[in-house]
Order: sequence, then C-alpha cells, then structure tokens
Amino acid sequence: MPELILNNEPVIRVAFFLGVLIVMAVWEAAVPRRRREIPRLLRWSNNLGVVVVSALLVRLAFPIVAVGFALYARENGWGLFNVVDVPAWIAFVVSVMALDLAIYLQHVMFHAVPALWRLHRMHHADLEIDVSTGLRFHPVEILLSMVIKLGVVAALGPPPIAVLVFEILLNATAMFNHANVKLPLGFDRVLRWFVVTPDMHRVHHSIHPNETNSNFGFNLPWWDRLFGTYRPQPKDGHERMTIGIEQFRTRRDLWLDRMLIQPVRGPASDYPINRNDSSD
Repeated sequence: MPELILNNEPVIRVAFFLGVLIVMAVWEAAVPRRRREIPRLLRWSNNLGVVVVSALLVRLAFPIVAVGFALYARENGWGLFNVVDVPAWIAFVVSVMALDLAIYLQHVMFHAVPALWRLHRMHHADLEIDVSTGLRFHPVEILLSMVIKLGVVAALGPPPIAVLVFEILLNATAMFNHANVKLPLGFDRVLRWFVVTPDMHRVHHSIHPNETNSNFGFNLPWWDRLFGTYRPQPKDGHERMTIGIEQFRTRRDLWLDRMLIQPVRGPASDYPINRNDSSD
C-alpha cells in the first residue's frame, strides 16, 4: 500500500491541495474572522499566480523533490534511519517531527537574516490574510526551502511515506492557519496545543515587528512554546490589528510583477530579528 501511495504522489498532493483550498474558501465565506476590504479577485489571482511560478521553477531546478529524494536515500543507504534499525512507527513519527522542526528553524532564519527577510517579506506584505496568503511565498524562497528540505532528508533518511505525509500536512495546515475563519475561543485555546490555529498564526502577520517575530510554527505549535517565540494574542485585537509590514502598502504592490521584484525594492527595514528596538 505505501508503494502504491508513493507512486501516485502528484495526484494525491494535488487532490489534498484543492480539497483543503476549497473547504477553507467556503469556510471563510461562511464564518469570517475579519472583514474583507480588498476584492478577493485582486489578491487571489496574484497570490495563486505566485504558486504557478514557484511550481514551474521547482520542476525546472530540481530533477527530484523531497519524496523522490527520500526514496533515493533509502536505496543508497543515506541518512540516520537508513543506517540505524528502529521500528517503522518510530522512524515515521520522529521524521515528521524533525521535518517540522526544520521548517520552524528555517522560518526563524528567514526572519533573522536581512537578505533572507527580503525574500520572505513578500509573504508578510499581503494586506489581508486568508487561505491564499498561506500559498504566497517568493519563488526564490521556495527554491531555498527545497534545498534545505533535501539536506534534512539526506541527513535523516526518513521513510518516504513520512515525507509525503509531512508535505501534505504542511501544505494543508499552512492554508488552515492563514485562513480568515472564526473558531470558538474556547475551542481555539485547546486546539492550539496540538496544531497552529488561525488566531495563533495571525499574530505573526501583525504590522508590529515584535509580533511579526513570534509564532513561527506552521504545523506543530510546540516549537514556539519551547523556544520562547510564542505570543498568545495581538495587542490590537484580531479584528482591529493591521496586517502586513510598513512597506508595500498599496494595492498595486499586490500585483504579481511587483511581488516578484520586492526583494530588490527598498531597505530590509527593521523587521529582521534584533534589528529593531520595539518593546512589547
């Protein structure tokens, strides 16, 4: 069964992607957390345009991606779990958690290094936050992320099925926790112990640098609590908080062409970690 799943990886990933995207879009329309001010057509057409550009570049730049590379590592005995004999379920669980930790650390790094922040700030420059924001990453950031992910796979030697499950979870939870959906507050308080919720991650998209540099997790919420980067709520409240960064605040900046050249426009600003004097 695992081999059958792996052989149909592209179909499975696209099916989950479209399924989660549709569910979250309907949920946002039915029970929104924040009022929408910008036409969805403007933001979604350009945010999804970035997805297309990134997907094409990844296919051109990498002859093999994470799941395929995990299969290659297994065949060649690369990585910890291809050398050390452990029960399959332990290798699966540890691999998913280790990959998630790597993404958390990568996210912190893209906030800490000004040159990398120039790439990552395109994600933060969205003037509203919804499910499409969870897909809006600069293509060069996606390429660098793939390099890091392949390095982790080479070192860890995770089961290929664990890599596939992680990739699906990461994509699905990124769309979920960026979604403009309203959860009951009591349910949110419990749920955020197990997965990053929309209210938890929305703090990360605040215009205030000390809130932007918090809540870095995409999937598992434990890393933020463990490493001291957790912030429960935005100081301005979820309905009144300003989304985005101080730069690029016009609707023209939401167009695909402007997004792609954002890394070379203007200074890195005071958002990179330890480069601002903002107080809590």
